[in-house]
Amino acid sequence: MTIAAVLLGAATTHLANHRMERQRHRQTLQTRWDAKKLDAYANYIDQMRACIFIAVHLYHHREGIRPSDQPEPEIRAEMSEAGRLRGRAFERVMLLGGDEVVEAAHDLNAIALKIDWQATGETTGTLEDWRALHRATFKAINAFHEAARKDLGVKGRVTGDSHPERDLLLPPARRRE
Repeated sequence: MTIAAVLLGAATTHLANHRMERQRHRQTLQTRWDAKKLDAYANYIDQMRACIFIAVHLYHHREGIRPSDQPEPEIRAEMSEAGRLRGRAFERVMLLGGDEVVEAAHDLNAIALKIDWQATGETTGTLEDWRALHRATFKAINAFHEAARKDLGVKGRVTGDSHPERDLLLPPARRRE
């Protein structure tokens, strides 16, 4: 009887340790994937913002709003490279992101490309059209943030009742002389 109790205790201990080890391993994998997702999501937004910044630079130069000392072909080359990096970042989101994150990234890409097209002159529009594209892009960025936070299990929201909708931060209009 004593031997049976010892064997039962040993088997129970072994099973309990095995289950705890499996759980710890699962938790380690989940933490590692969450860290990779966070890096991918943050890099994607960084690349998106870099593209927008260069598009603004090109648009301002082309429209005479703020002419640049940098030649237009150089700005276009920078924009092309930034777009390539944005595409690579998007692919990482596609590989790691949950369904809602992937859809939010697709929506964000679609609207951000419209900024690129107007900046390069592939499409035309007024300054108000330009600003409307930026407003829509930043709403899409917020939607991406919401989806990413949900996918990562982050509590809270970046939009909604606790966070009023914000508009573009623009300098006051200047008179042309």
